[in-house]
Amino acid sequence: MPKYVQIKPGLVSLVTLALLGGALAAPKKVTGYSNLGITDGKPGGTYTLVLGDSPQSLNYYGVIDNNLGLVAQQLFDGLVEFNYANYKIEPALAESWTVSPDGKVYTFKLRQGVRWSDGQPLTADDVVFTYKNIIMNPEARAGDAGNFKLDGKDVTISKVDANTVRFTLPRAAPAFLLQQRYFIMPRHKLLKFSQEGGAKPADINNAWPSNVAESEVVGTGPFRLGNYTAGQKVSLVKNPNYWKVDAKGTKLPYLNGLDFLIIRDPQAQVAQFLAGNIDQLNITGAQFPDIKGREVAGAPFKVIRSTALFGSPPFIAYNFDAKDPALAKVFSDVRFRRAMQQALNRPRIIDTVYNGLASLPGHGVAPANREWYVNTTRQLGTFDLAAAGRALDALGLRDTNGDGVREISRGKNLEFDLTYATDSSVYPAMATILQNDFGKIGVKVNLRGILAKNLLSTGLSGDWEAILHAFGDQPDPELRKPIWQPGGALYYWHRSLQPAQDGGTPNVARMFPWEKEIYNIFDDAATTTDRSKRKALYTRWQLLFAQNLPVTPIAKPENIGAISNKYGNYIYNLGVIPGYNPVPLVYQK
Repeated sequence: MPKYVQIKPGLVSLVTLALLGGALAAPKKVTGYSNLGITDGKPGGTYTLVLGDSPQSLNYYGVIDNNLGLVAQQLFDGLVEFNYANYKIEPALAESWTVSPDGKVYTFKLRQGVRWSDGQPLTADDVVFTYKNIIMNPEARAGDAGNFKLDGKDVTISKVDANTVRFTLPRAAPAFLLQQRYFIMPRHKLLKFSQEGGAKPADINNAWPSNVAESEVVGTGPFRLGNYTAGQKVSLVKNPNYWKVDAKGTKLPYLNGLDFLIIRDPQAQVAQFLAGNIDQLNITGAQFPDIKGREVAGAPFKVIRSTALFGSPPFIAYNFDAKDPALAKVFSDVRFRRAMQQALNRPRIIDTVYNGLASLPGHGVAPANREWYVNTTRQLGTFDLAAAGRALDALGLRDTNGDGVREISRGKNLEFDLTYATDSSVYPAMATILQNDFGKIGVKVNLRGILAKNLLSTGLSGDWEAILHAFGDQPDPELRKPIWQPGGALYYWHRSLQPAQDGGTPNVARMFPWEKEIYNIFDDAATTTDRSKRKALYTRWQLLFAQNLPVTPIAKPENIGAISNKYGNYIYNLGVIPGYNPVPLVYQK
């Protein structure tokens, strides 16, 4: 098995060509895969995947859209990326970087000779443009302006020369490098939609609509856009200018094409996979027995399981700011959330919804994340409907009229809607289990089904009472700060804490004491470079999370994927996480 090693700048003859103005980039050999069974492949073939719905746009930063994210991973690259074997950061579009002794200045040297898929050279102007006009733009719907304001002061980015960019931070930020996996976008194609080009800040969201000409969408990733037919298929074709090679120097990707079939229904997705029309499918524990049984019986595919560091553990959240003041008061009471956790039958959900292919969750950190995880299993408690009922009685939430439903107040039942995704393979069954078990303790739940693509926008809108949702885990808690720090952009179960305007200060005065402590923990952990102090801070956060339940985690599913035997070098698709794009390594046998 070949060992993949990083090519150091200066050790490859192609570097000299690039320095002399040649069109070739110093190739980056694929690293960190030798212990995952990765082998050299052969060029050719088209690989077919599935999307749950049509991407709403081809502009990654213009919409919050998981389906677009899966496509965008194949079109664009960031300055750095993760190594699959150890989740460490390594060079991507930036071949190297330096950090000042005080941790405030990051200088990135771009990989010379990299070209966009239309042949134009990648330069520092593209990087500065992307950050200033898009990522740091508070009007960009999927931008991240909040991560570039530290202690109320802006992070600045500047061009040093044609191949060098520099970030200057108001203070040290130990996770800053981890965050620079943002996709870099082409200035020469998007200038007219930007402030720099004379447009309004929000106009960047109008770039690259779903009917855009394919030639307008250019990137540095392994593929470029071939054709997009809404509701049917997104076709990508090999980017001849891609800058990676394998250990033998073969240009990546191996594949000539990558097709995404748009299929909403999970059962239809499985049917298409079994029919051979899809080459790879991420599946759930609910789908595992049938598909694994077919593999054992000789079907031409294999099913692969792995413990999940990434992935999205589902949770139930209660709206602290529900429109009904009586519900908002109940939901905001931690005693209610603790009582309802005792009515949450995790063993049954793991057994019946995931067929045992899930485990107890962490609180904001995946159990597989050995660097930061703290075992909070004891705080999850046990399923005990009688104890849950007694806890609700103690809150004065009793059934006084004998109709089987507790009352919040005289004549007003303890009743709420639970919003969930009807087109999910796991949420409908999970919602039904919650509805039944909560009903046994006198809490009436009405199921409100919507499409999965609308879950996040519904949460952010505040138009819900309880919701089943999930956010993906990351290697460092700092990367989930917008989700778990009270007042963060995605901390939507207590929306009244969010700043009145972008870049403003969260409403600390409305925070509960435990929320104030978590708020301070994230601020402190974001500034200290002492790892042991960060560990202590994040340990305290996980314990506060477990005790106070801003949301109630349900389970941590395993990664399960099925892939046709026609292909080699399969790595589980890690989801919408910029910097992860295993497809260039896949080859047709």
